[in-house]
Amino acid sequence: MESLTYLASMDQSLIWDLLLRGIAIGALVAMAAGLARGAAGASQRIAGVLFCLGGAAYAVNSSDVLRDAVGPWFLVVVLFASSGVGLFWLFLLTLFEDRPITAPMLAPPVALVLIAYLALASPPVLRSWLFGLHHVIQAGLILHALFVIARSWRGDLVEVRRRLRGGLMTVVALYALLITGAESTDRAGHAPPWFELVSAFILAGLSAAGAFIFLQARAALFGATTPASPPAPTLDAGDRLLLDKLNKLMGSGEAWRREGLTIGALAEDLSVPEHRLRRLINDQLGARNFAAFVNGRRVEAAKCLLSDPAKARTPVSAIAFELGFASLGPFNRAFKEETGLTPSEWRRRELGEGSPIPENPG
Repeated sequence: MESLTYLASMDQSLIWDLLLRGIAIGALVAMAAGLARGAAGASQRIAGVLFCLGGAAYAVNSSDVLRDAVGPWFLVVVLFASSGVGLFWLFLLTLFEDRPITAPMLAPPVALVLIAYLALASPPVLRSWLFGLHHVIQAGLILHALFVIARSWRGDLVEVRRRLRGGLMTVVALYALLITGAESTDRAGHAPPWFELVSAFILAGLSAAGAFIFLQARAALFGATTPASPPAPTLDAGDRLLLDKLNKLMGSGEAWRREGLTIGALAEDLSVPEHRLRRLINDQLGARNFAAFVNGRRVEAAKCLLSDPAKARTPVSAIAFELGFASLGPFNRAFKEETGLTPSEWRRRELGEGSPIPENPG
């Protein structure tokens, strides 16, 4: 009875705010549990769970009532919430670029936590500057997240993930950017009175949509595709012919040597629509993005060249350019992702430490 009296005395907008935040928290916790149990790769699973929990912590921390209700867990919630944008950025890299989590990738969310902690422990003047720095870093990470969403969109071979780029994740990134800007103005006393309720409404909607999408499409989004070899018997004659032409073009034709090769250019060479070629490469060859599909061929060729004693004096950069890479950096990254070694380390291992290898970065 007392609880009903308390609710009746509460402001109507506050009741709606708490209801919406409850929906958001429930959806995010459910999504975190689903991702933790799912068949996702370890990096995607860890980053996804951390992002969901960071979002739930933000939903609590951005409400005065809920923040007061957590009691002794206040500091944990605040610090977890402060890393939310960094965790979102980390999740995007693992989701859309299939990257494993590395120490440098953990640096942004950890930095956001440390800055928030220092701000809370500092006098008001310094606190204002530290929170300003926190917001600048957040804005930079969100802008980079939008860049990541757009960068490899055309070469993404997983159709459900392509749709996710242009829809939900872009909206989430823009929402995070809006929140970052609003928090900055709020500290200056300029946030509009309706902002918290609208923010809670958007947060609830995005969280519910995210839970629906990620829990329904885990296999397509995260699961490793198993290459079909020989081609699946369900392939029709047209797709079998296209697969043969693709294998010939990428094999003896060495189309992968072309610098800046795109799936659009390859589809044009094969006289087929892009969407049909994307589906075929993903379903039958097991590639999740076009860059990895092409770079796989290049790295295999690089292994042979770097293991050849006759090429021992050829600079690594020259080999990278010969194989279609525009610069040394992408070659080094692609090679290390595939082999766990840099090109120079691979060469030294294959030819022996005493081989006459020219000095070359990577």
